[in-house]
Amino acid sequence: MSDEVSADLHYTAEHEWVRADGELFRIGITDFAQGQLGDVVFVDLPEPGSQIEQGQSFGEVESTKSVSDLYAPITGTVERRNDTLDDRPELVNDDPYGEGWLVVVRAADPAQLDDLLDAAGYQTLTAG
Repeated sequence: MSDEVSADLHYTAEHEWVRADGELFRIGITDFAQGQLGDVVFVDLPEPGSQIEQGQSFGEVESTKSVSDLYAPITGTVERRNDTLDDRPELVNDDPYGEGWLVVVRAADPAQLDDLLDAAGYQTLTAG
């Protein structure tokens, strides 16, 4: 079974994805990451208005196996957090690119997307 990688996303080496939607950017963890984590039981996300910094931790995902930091793919201000995950953290496993998204950010510098991996680069990273 191969892990799902979507061509319309940008990826970090730490297994987060980001999707541009106009001036806003939706962030989540990859299918590969959720598979490595196992069953997600809790997600700790920043509140709207919080600042996140590219490459820095902005929250945590707790699974039955471990607790893992979330790393910001871009710098910006959190506009929305996925409050549904408070009651249904398993959505990160069930639909990592859809209902299991984490936060929506207004980017300070959208050009930071150029620092990230494209789908082919991410597939190469996870193939090893």
